[in-house]
Amino acid sequence: MDRDTTLQHVRPRLGGERVFAVVFDLDGVLVDSFAVMQEAFAVAYAEVVGDGEAPFDEYRKHLGRYFPDIMRIMGLPLEMEEPFVRESYRRAGQVQLFDGVRELLADLSALGVRMAVATGKSGPRARSLLDGLGVLPHFDHVIGSDEVPRAKPAPDIVQRALELLGTPPQRAVMVGDATTDLIAARGAGVTAVAATWGESDVDALLAEDPDAVVESPGEVLALVSR
Repeated sequence: MDRDTTLQHVRPRLGGERVFAVVFDLDGVLVDSFAVMQEAFAVAYAEVVGDGEAPFDEYRKHLGRYFPDIMRIMGLPLEMEEPFVRESYRRAGQVQLFDGVRELLADLSALGVRMAVATGKSGPRARSLLDGLGVLPHFDHVIGSDEVPRAKPAPDIVQRALELLGTPPQRAVMVGDATTDLIAARGAGVTAVAATWGESDVDALLAEDPDAVVESPGEVLALVSR
């Protein structure tokens, strides 16, 4: 699948059935938080580890995972979480919705599509961020990685979203910008949609063979309402 095979090549898993629910990842899909994330990571690294350049290029390869899980993978101190979260909260006002997201959420709400967020962030931090951006009421549920037994790429958080939404997997899609999102979606039996408008590694997403690829929030609406 290449970047031109978007809406025309949705796999049969979705079929002709109406989509009742959309589960979104947060960072890189709904909100542009990359710069804030990089600044918070640098501060946390300097406070806990000390001198030297913070290995953000390595960190970004694991985006979509729960922060403590990334620390374990990278062999970094778990104590980095406290300053990272503190600085993320302090800079939350710099985080913006991607162009077209506010309109997408309003349009999906108008169609009666139920929505949830399944994020690598903690639940309280995700809800606080969406509330500050004025879009929290669009979501029936916002679930953080600290609120399920296993974080992505395990399917737990997507399964929990479907359970709360009361939607069967074949009537839902998951929109994410990381391979962990696609793996979690597939594990939950949900149509896995790769979003490419953020800071995602498009080649890695395509290598994961998503069910559909969307290059703008408007294409999500077209996918759901087709």
